[in-house]
Amino acid sequence: MSRKLVRPREGRMLAGVCAGLARRFNTSATLVRLLFLLSLLLPGTQVVVYLVLWILMPNEDRYATTTY
Repeated sequence: MSRKLVRPREGRMLAGVCAGLARRFNTSATLVRLLFLLSLLLPGTQVVVYLVLWILMPNEDRYATTTY
């Protein structure tokens, strides 16, 4: 698990948080999205956590290396 926790440019649905978490933990983005949707049925602060991750997780572009 050496991949950085970033929001990818491809494969996003809303903000890329679920896709970034799936890529980081080497699992399916669909599975992470489904688990998030199911967690919304439980009481808690899932939406707040999602928004915080959206703000804190950098875009993948920031870590892309450019070659000249």
